[in-house]
Amino acid sequence: MSRMHELPRAGWFHAPRIPMAGTAAAADRPMSCCRACVVLFVVAWISSQALNAQSPEHRFAQRQLETRRKQQEAFVQRFQAFRGFRFTDQIEASGIRFEHRAVDDAGRDYKPAHYDHGNGVATADVDGDGRLDLYFCTQLGSNQLWRNLGGARFENITEAAGVGMTDQISVAPAFGDIDNDGDPDLFVTTVRHGNRLFLNDGRGRFRDATQESGLGYVGHSSGALFFDFDRDGRLDLFVANVGVYTSDVLGPGGFHRALPDAFQGHLHPERSEPSRLYRNLGGARFEEVGAALGLRGNGWFGDATFCDLDADGFPELYLPNMQGDDRYYANRAGRTFEERTPALFPMTAWGATGVKFFDQDQDGRMDLLVTDMHSDMTGLQTEKALAFRSEIEKAKSEAYCSAQFPESYFQGSTNNLFGNAFYRAQPNGTFVEASDALGVETYWPWGLSVGDLNADGFPDVVMTAGMGYPFRYAVNSVLLNEGGKRFFDAEFVLGVEPRRNGRTEKVWFTLECGGADQGHPLCGAFNGRTNVLGTLSSRSSVICDLDDDGDLDVVLAEFNDRPQILLSDLADRRPVGHLKIWLKGTESNRDGLGARVTVRAGGRVWTQFHDGKSGYLGHSSQALYFGIAAAESAEAIDVLWPSGRRQTVAGPVRSGTTLTVTEASGPRPE
Repeated sequence: MSRMHELPRAGWFHAPRIPMAGTAAAADRPMSCCRACVVLFVVAWISSQALNAQSPEHRFAQRQLETRRKQQEAFVQRFQAFRGFRFTDQIEASGIRFEHRAVDDAGRDYKPAHYDHGNGVATADVDGDGRLDLYFCTQLGSNQLWRNLGGARFENITEAAGVGMTDQISVAPAFGDIDNDGDPDLFVTTVRHGNRLFLNDGRGRFRDATQESGLGYVGHSSGALFFDFDRDGRLDLFVANVGVYTSDVLGPGGFHRALPDAFQGHLHPERSEPSRLYRNLGGARFEEVGAALGLRGNGWFGDATFCDLDADGFPELYLPNMQGDDRYYANRAGRTFEERTPALFPMTAWGATGVKFFDQDQDGRMDLLVTDMHSDMTGLQTEKALAFRSEIEKAKSEAYCSAQFPESYFQGSTNNLFGNAFYRAQPNGTFVEASDALGVETYWPWGLSVGDLNADGFPDVVMTAGMGYPFRYAVNSVLLNEGGKRFFDAEFVLGVEPRRNGRTEKVWFTLECGGADQGHPLCGAFNGRTNVLGTLSSRSSVICDLDDDGDLDVVLAEFNDRPQILLSDLADRRPVGHLKIWLKGTESNRDGLGARVTVRAGGRVWTQFHDGKSGYLGHSSQALYFGIAAAESAEAIDVLWPSGRRQTVAGPVRSGTTLTVTEASGPRPE
């Protein structure tokens, strides 16, 4: 077992890298303890008083959060990365009134099923006014599109835009210019209500083109991404499908009730639901080609990403598996995909959710970070979390390891790890797993967004976390990059934790005990209207400059609650050296997805791969943001387009510039 990090979270432990049972570093036996022990604090707490009543769990969480804040403030003194700025939640001032609504199987009638994985948020300039707008997905109620009016103030344009999708059990939004007309189109996945494609008219009004597009698949879809896998200049689409975890019985709002053994679905081959790869035929028409090209392998995939590791213009796919082995597929000139997971990633996280390629140490090679949520969950945790009132104090005193499954559940674990996985790229094209050394282990993580929050040239990471009802509170993480050497926790130092007004919980639902809800397990001897409290938790996120002041802000999509709009004051504290680069493909796809961009500034070279992957369950259309530290200008900007064309924009390009690089014409190198 690897050692714990220097500063364990108070009540929320950093999880060390632990190989699965059967590996060289662990006994060959059924797993009884696979990660750092944690204490579970039950939050299934009833209050028949005011809506703002606070549970004992909330009061305990406040003490834990304060302890953690003090520890973190002392701990970060050993690091040099600039942290003299803060985020504040400006949800009220933003005007955004969206509130996520969860289905009953993720609340009132909680079942351990994939509904509690939540929903995505994505950003794009939908109306061409130069400001980034926000699109939020929900399970019940309406998805919402909020137009940026400037200064991080927004107006709801959902109805006029035609993208509400009321009660469609939406999951993930993906923006991309699928018809190369210069504006972002929108694709949205759902759970058994049919995926949808909306074409943008350039003014932020959308037409539902699902029927003619061929993209209306009905199943258990999750994350989606646009990319040009065959390098024909048109964006193709990959849709990650989880697997069959619902029945045909409908619940309120039209959602499909979850199967009682949803999280044993990977043990039933008949529940497999292959993901789908769609080739763009032009004219907003697509055809499914995954099976023909070798991408119909089994797996409970909740999301996906791509990267062109060999710089040949043909992007590879990485699929995080929530209940089994991840998959990496090499792209063979757009004609077929070949699984190459063991060759590059011989050990993968067993319960992966989020994924992102980025150059962590700015050595010109793309590294990979995968978040592992399901290694932190067990049936025992759920049983304890659903315990009611008389069990709360008993449960608080019980500590147990956070993974307690037999080997039969893992179905072969010799190539698995528990915990987040960071794969550092090597000069020979291989990867070395280094999550412990780099400090990226967190607890209950869903996914990640990457951006240079302090504009020092090194990408930082925001990780969303938490389970919500009926589990305890868990913190979101901000990992600042210490010059490419490692990351350190800074969520308390930067004001991301605690949440605004110290919130850790809310009324999750209300029961009519003694009436319509008599017999519900939580009613017991209660009579009358009864509020049930649950903890707050985040799912998706996006990092972008919402107020156009030159620094990066953070949007957190909450589960069963309003979002957090976290605005940075970095630009008020010091000059922010940065560039924003929009790509405009001509032979390549219009968005330039798949391009590799390097900026030469201040004697350094900064590298990014343009993949549009903005966070867990989110694919966005936005400029690449380069922090260039104290440099006053960039000497040059180099672009390797998906077409294979190399292009240089000569400097100086002054700091603070937003520029569009249009793919040059002429012959491309062979």
